[in-house]
Amino acid sequence: MNYFEWFSIPISFSPDQSVVKRKFYELSKKYHPDFYINQPAEMQEEMLENATLTNKAYQTLSKPELFLPYVLSLKGLLQEWEQVQLPPDFLLEMMEINETLMELEFDTDTQKLAALETEVAQLEAAITNEFEQYALNFESLPEENQAANLEKIKDAYFRQKYVLRIRDSLNRFASR
Repeated sequence: MNYFEWFSIPISFSPDQSVVKRKFYELSKKYHPDFYINQPAEMQEEMLENATLTNKAYQTLSKPELFLPYVLSLKGLLQEWEQVQLPPDFLLEMMEINETLMELEFDTDTQKLAALETEVAQLEAAITNEFEQYALNFESLPEENQAANLEKIKDAYFRQKYVLRIRDSLNRFASR
């Protein structure tokens, strides 16, 4: 059973967090192992498994960085060890940013660093906006449009992961 089914909510790239939280509390109360302490061992084990499932579901559905890849996995678009082909123009842009970062390692230039941070922030915002455009009302789209949007969401997800690695490098550099 997937986490969306467990929480009785539709698969979505933007699950209603108030519903997620409400379902978490409801299921946590229903399956809390302490309420079954005097029950047979089988039932105690089942309730413990249900409580664990509830906690994992909540952790995944309450954090965008976790539910985005989860939804892509549910839709069969995210495979472990998958080799993803990112757009060449994006890779070229990332190479230029990485080169600038390497230059800054040897010659710290605060203006160049500030410009790079601005560029990365703009890139992050553009990818986020793109993702939101494709994810908006995803579940209400006809199935043929969902498939096309899923591929675009997947592409945005992998580009976002790449940019987050750049952001981490920038943060480490700036913290010195």
